[in-house]
Amino acid sequence: MPLINVYLRQGTPSEYRRNVSLGIHKAMVDVLKIPQDDQFHVFHEVTPDNFQMQPVVFGLRRSERAMLIQLSFNHRTAEQKAELFQAIVDNLRLFADVPEEDILMMITETARENWWAAGRVVNPTTGYDERMNDVLTDAEATS
Repeated sequence: MPLINVYLRQGTPSEYRRNVSLGIHKAMVDVLKIPQDDQFHVFHEVTPDNFQMQPVVFGLRRSERAMLIQLSFNHRTAEQKAELFQAIVDNLRLFADVPEEDILMMITETARENWWAAGRVVNPTTGYDERMNDVLTDAEATS
């Protein structure tokens, strides 16, 4: 049950936010193999005076459309996370016309036992949603 928080400047159109959500969710389904119905995205529109960022960050110019995406989920490999980052960048460019320079992301990993939702059935061996068992390798199931 990943939880995604997206922080962006106040005043973005609802269609834009839907397209950002679509791009992120598609990457999560494609890369992490989460179930299609496992989508929890919260958008936080922040007033310009509460979204302080230098116009040039790490040597790259960022626009007023810059956003921070905070992804929270169980442990994944470094390779999976790198693939996820790239898939999100690609999808946001495709679905919402967001340039790579305007995307900042971070992952907060949590222990599997820290998640709960009514109706969710977790495989006690893997700690993942039981519908994900077929995509897990033995190494992932034991890590």
